[in-house]
Amino acid sequence: MKGSRALLRTLEDRDVETMFGYPGGVVIPIYDEIIDSSIRHVLVRHEQCAAHMADAFARASGVPGVCLATSGPGATNLVTGIATAYADSSPMLAITGQVGTGSLGLGAFQEVDAYSLMMPITKHNFRVLDIARMPHAVAEAWEICRTGRPGPVHIDIPVDQVNSEIDESLLAEASYTIKPVRTDLSGLQEAAEWIRRSNRPVLMIGGGVISAGACDEVRQLAEIADIPVVTPLMGIGALPSGHPLNMGPLGMHGRVGALEIFKNSDLIIAIGTKFSDRTFTAHTDPVNCRVIHMDIDATEFDKHAGHHSVNLLCDAKEGTRMLIEALGRETGHHAPWSEKVKETGSRCPCDFDYGCEPIVPHKVMHELNKFLDDDVIVTTDVGQNQMWAMHYLDIRRPRQFISSGGFGTMGFGLPSAIGAKAARPEADVVTVTGDGGLLMVVQELATSVAEDLPVVICLLNNGWLGMVRQWQNLFWDSRYSGTELRAGPDFVKVAEAFGAKGIRVEKPGEIHDAFKEAFDCGRTCLVEILVDPEENITPMLPPNPTLPMIRGRCRF
Repeated sequence: MKGSRALLRTLEDRDVETMFGYPGGVVIPIYDEIIDSSIRHVLVRHEQCAAHMADAFARASGVPGVCLATSGPGATNLVTGIATAYADSSPMLAITGQVGTGSLGLGAFQEVDAYSLMMPITKHNFRVLDIARMPHAVAEAWEICRTGRPGPVHIDIPVDQVNSEIDESLLAEASYTIKPVRTDLSGLQEAAEWIRRSNRPVLMIGGGVISAGACDEVRQLAEIADIPVVTPLMGIGALPSGHPLNMGPLGMHGRVGALEIFKNSDLIIAIGTKFSDRTFTAHTDPVNCRVIHMDIDATEFDKHAGHHSVNLLCDAKEGTRMLIEALGRETGHHAPWSEKVKETGSRCPCDFDYGCEPIVPHKVMHELNKFLDDDVIVTTDVGQNQMWAMHYLDIRRPRQFISSGGFGTMGFGLPSAIGAKAARPEADVVTVTGDGGLLMVVQELATSVAEDLPVVICLLNNGWLGMVRQWQNLFWDSRYSGTELRAGPDFVKVAEAFGAKGIRVEKPGEIHDAFKEAFDCGRTCLVEILVDPEENITPMLPPNPTLPMIRGRCRF
């Protein structure tokens, strides 16, 4: 059969049902075969968004997402989305077309060295110069992207190869057994002993807990040892936000209660999380604190300013289960700490029902919470809108909250919502975004409408690049440069022009009814909410550790 058909067959054999992409000259043979394939192709309006959709598809479902682009600018447009997935350890298969093998290196039309381009932002990279190697490349890529620490894998295929013939028997032989991931649990007993001796332990759980399916085990560990939990952005949903031991998000804009508990701990049990510069800084670093760090990736160890540590190299699910067994019934005694945790949590409810005008985003999140049951998926863009969602939304389960963490990619919100909807068509999906981020990808309204992937868009419109404006306001003497979004469009008319529904909200009393209409209408609906441009997302840890925390409206 033709190489193009064989490519789709190898994907079908791995139960791939959806692929996001945009056609171009060298991938026309693949698109011709898509007509007769069982794989649904979602036609995006920009390749970056194909990668974001595939990324969110994976995060919502736990199954690798797949995206496809042509050579040259098609491949380069994928880069931001692939880098986003790489930063957040999201399993994804990115396929790019390439100029013919005889033209490689000759500066052919739309030629770019996609193989080298993708190398720093993928787990592994393939260039198929012989179509007979393609089935094996797909099989290997599929296993690599989802084994160990997940991440994107790239396959580059020259057009002459997809047009050539391949022996069909090679497809049946296309299998790849990944080598067992290296583990090291030699410190397990010492870790258990540290927990028993600790007086003020805290669990810091990240996205690795969710991707490993370890949420039940981590919850059990927290409950049997009565340990408070803090969650960096990527760990939101690993423990229900209303759980009494969940102190909430930790980070530059995390909850004050989470920061206070973390700062005063004498033992950090970090599972499936990296000590990033957004969560572990001079503001948050506890004094004389030990660290137990459990992760599948050894490169994440020892990034915590030299604290004495025990590193457990293992899968979060299996490692947490074994840690629970090692603890047995002797889990330590820290009654004063438990009382401190309860008292701290009681002072930080973080549910502000403000009726003031102009509208403040706290009120928007308060109203949106009324529509968030366990089946609703929330995605966010990046900036102030992301932090308000992180801080105030009631997230109850893993894979319910999808956001760009490590790369902080503006424009992630809308395409990620569409990708999540493709993965979970039975679920309602809402994205929280800002006018800056939405304008980067607003063309994907067409994708949502044309592909019948309806989502709700909660647009916090303040007319500014809000997060940069906030920094300029607080640290640059309010010298605003390049942050006011002048001549912004009428977003309601823009939505309607794409065939979606548009609703504008100008008063706090209108928010609830607008959301109800949006969730009930059965089609893509943009709810534009005009919010106070002067409102900053607080609390905030300033970049200079000598400066105090900025508390704003926080009543803690």
